[in-house]
Amino acid sequence: MADERVFTDECVAECPEKAVEALNAAVELDLNVAENYCQRAYAHILLRNYKEVVKDASKALELKPNYALAHLRKGIAEYHLKMYQSSLESFTRGHELDAENDSFSSWIKTCKGHLESTGQQDGNNEEETHKHQMTARQIKHDWYQTDSHIIITIMIKNANKDDVKVEFAEKSVSASMKFSPEDEYSLKLHLLHPVIVQCCAVKVLGAKIELKMKKTEAMRWEKLEGVAPDVKYFMPEQPQPYPSSSQNTKNWDKLVTEIKKEENDEKPEGDAALNQLFQKIYADGSDEVKRAMNKSFTESGGTVLSTNWTEVGTKPVAVNPPDDMEWKKL
Repeated sequence: MADERVFTDECVAECPEKAVEALNAAVELDLNVAENYCQRAYAHILLRNYKEVVKDASKALELKPNYALAHLRKGIAEYHLKMYQSSLESFTRGHELDAENDSFSSWIKTCKGHLESTGQQDGNNEEETHKHQMTARQIKHDWYQTDSHIIITIMIKNANKDDVKVEFAEKSVSASMKFSPEDEYSLKLHLLHPVIVQCCAVKVLGAKIELKMKKTEAMRWEKLEGVAPDVKYFMPEQPQPYPSSSQNTKNWDKLVTEIKKEENDEKPEGDAALNQLFQKIYADGSDEVKRAMNKSFTESGGTVLSTNWTEVGTKPVAVNPPDDMEWKKL
């Protein structure tokens, strides 16, 4: 069959998002091909959309009841949804149809071990308890920025994208997720500066939800929320004397010049001092030092800066962020 040749496991694993799109089209063309539903279920497993996996695998089994691979994929999704008894039944039925597939034996052992250790027949109650425990404590969120974007991360694991609702506005963003009809997480932030609503996006990942917002200006935000001061700048046509009741007059132009001189003489600290040091090393360095610095900084995504061309010149420089930070490619 043509569809089986095109939608192999290797093709799906290479890019599951594109595989879902292609399989959606294939399903629309022919609703009676069990293999297409089964391969779309595999793509959803890779994307952790386990509820969609159960739907597609069940549809594949309606069309082809003795389809062992569909039983396997349905069982995997049910296991991750903590439906352990249903998962065990799916794996057992699949093993009866395909005893040579070792995956069934391994999954059956895992399910039985979990059921014996917890003493429960199904994980639905445990799942609800876990969700309530998540909302009982404060779910953490954090943010960071690039020159062009603000990125907010909400630390919720295995969120179902259908349950996540996000609304972007020019100066605010709100996100919510339902754990149950009575239990909902919500977050609303009033942004310090405006964002371009049309260029904002949401990603539901395995360990978090990511909100990416495009800045209207390439400027550094001092903080995420608040009210930016409305600063107006003007310059009089002619310098005016500073009004004062004092008999002594001051030369304000001279005072401004002195302040600027003090600012120029001020020694940089923190990041500014570090950047100044790197600039000096680069300016004073040999061609090999400059090449090493350029190559290491570019290939590591800004996480490594080396001056040793012998060390970095013969091989790619790997990304190496600090232990307490996570490198992100934008």
